[in-house]
Amino acid sequence: MAKATYTAVDIEVLEGLDPVRKRPGMYIGGTEGPQGLHHLAKEIIDNSIDEAMNGYADKILITLHKDSESITVEDNGRGIPVDIHPKFKKSALELVLTTLHSGGKFSDKNYVSAGGLHGVGASVVNALSQRLEAVVCRDGFEWSQTFSQGKPSSKLQKGAKTKDHGTKITFRADSEIFREITFSAERLERIIQEKAFLNRGLTLVFNDDTGGTSKTFCYQDGLKSYLGSLLEKHELVPLVGETFYLERANGIKIESAFCWTEATQERVLSYVNGIPTAEGGSHEDGFKSGLTKAIRNYMSVHNLVPKGVKLGGDDIREGLVAVISVNVPGSVSQLQFQGQTKDKLNNPEVTGPVDALLKTFENTLNANPKLAAALLERITLAAKARQAARVAAEGVSRKIGVSHKLNLPGKLADCSSTNPDKSELLIVEGDSAGGSAKQGRDRNTQAVLPLRGKILNSIAASDAKMKENKELLDLISALGCGYGEGIRLEKLRYSKVIIMADADADGMHIGSLLMAFFFKFMRPLIEQGHLYIAMSPLYRIRIGTGSREEMIWVYSDEEKEKAIKGRRGQIQITRFKGLGEMNPKTLWETTLDPKHRSMLRITVEDIPACELMFENLMGKDSGERYKLIQENAHRLELDV
Repeated sequence: MAKATYTAVDIEVLEGLDPVRKRPGMYIGGTEGPQGLHHLAKEIIDNSIDEAMNGYADKILITLHKDSESITVEDNGRGIPVDIHPKFKKSALELVLTTLHSGGKFSDKNYVSAGGLHGVGASVVNALSQRLEAVVCRDGFEWSQTFSQGKPSSKLQKGAKTKDHGTKITFRADSEIFREITFSAERLERIIQEKAFLNRGLTLVFNDDTGGTSKTFCYQDGLKSYLGSLLEKHELVPLVGETFYLERANGIKIESAFCWTEATQERVLSYVNGIPTAEGGSHEDGFKSGLTKAIRNYMSVHNLVPKGVKLGGDDIREGLVAVISVNVPGSVSQLQFQGQTKDKLNNPEVTGPVDALLKTFENTLNANPKLAAALLERITLAAKARQAARVAAEGVSRKIGVSHKLNLPGKLADCSSTNPDKSELLIVEGDSAGGSAKQGRDRNTQAVLPLRGKILNSIAASDAKMKENKELLDLISALGCGYGEGIRLEKLRYSKVIIMADADADGMHIGSLLMAFFFKFMRPLIEQGHLYIAMSPLYRIRIGTGSREEMIWVYSDEEKEKAIKGRRGQIQITRFKGLGEMNPKTLWETTLDPKHRSMLRITVEDIPACELMFENLMGKDSGERYKLIQENAHRLELDV
């Protein structure tokens, strides 16, 4: 219970880097999964990239050390200043690494353009690192200083003379902050290659000491090479063999490489000052609007608009694969991102220049009538197919009554609250687990929808099959927001949609099938952060007896071994075969109680990679699945 009194003594002031350690999610997006951990590496790499973007460096060396827990990033730039700051009476190096909102990127005096704008990147990494060492070569000497959890653990040391210049940062993430501190070589390689694509001519070397390999990435064609890599990765062929490249060099620099394919999905990757913007923003809006205007104007001028067919932007962009990168100098505008993780660009003044550049694509169409004819045929077919699908979807929506409570599925145990922000839907496999969940839940805010067995594989099945599947139609009906192109998240009846599956292989399979369905038919629900997976315990461990008994819930075999290691006294271990085995009280205490439960929020960081993974794992082509199993079989531990 909160204290009855509330005075000035109760007001806390977090100083230095304490705010970062207290609320790390505000700065790196989370500490539970790999995304936040790898965000640390990206922040340090981006600092070196900023040196390169401004012409001060041409080579960056990234090393993943053998422990998989520490990384070194080294560039041949100017080196972070080490002289004493006149106001703060400490070296600029220490100031940059220990003080939020410090750095040389708040004006265009030292950096014409930069991805790091808030002056928090390096200091955040330092705050969330168990140990960080900075080595700087400049002013004729090598300088070094070490830090621990954001605080200096040594003074700035002046070392040997050198003619070299640049900065080298080595850090190890703090296990007190991150649940898992193992870096993925594959993920790092993907990040590094992406940086090389976006900075043509820049050399990035990735040394993976865990596997004893070294790879060099340097692309003179930049985004053209990036587009080619995407097409190869997804096994796509450009329409009539044509890819396109547009650029603008003055003021806001803009580059875009794109093409159309026979695929049904649109893939647009956008970046600003080298930073990926997963949720798009004003530059992506300008790209889409400019391209749409170019094609519509060409059709209008040449009287090629098909009768009875209404062309939308989605029709024009169906099958489009594109990369758009803008570089905004500080002298033009101060970038405005949505949060420190920079997922979305908010600057409206960027939209116009991008729109204007893409409208010049009309000139390409005028110069190549055969290409234009093939493209317009592709777009018209997409519009007709989309129109037919929309009519069919509306018919299904009317049948299942997606937004009316009176038409909700009978097996849904709804909650009493009608406020979506306070309501959540628990999707449970089987009547047994559903019964426990219905009895153990908070009936005011938690609704329960039991599903029978493993649902339809949405990746391999056709849309028509999905519309005939009762389990999925019940789920769509319960959520109330529709699906596909007709989805309207403002009608979503629950702010949290929670997958509750058993903590075993079958449970993981069911969870994967549900995630595949949401990804294919209700992706905005994932993108807006509404989908979760409940973490149900695999074991209950009782240590001791009577009043001294200690009860521990663990979620894996590794946690079990760690929990009982070195313990004395009587130990009783109970393995749960499924949620249905738990009595309602236990299910509430371990899995349902918002005050004590653990959940994983499902996010999509790389949509093309996610699409490919789903297709390989659950698609109709078993060859890729077989290959994936062969490559990863050695990682499995089998009980014989």
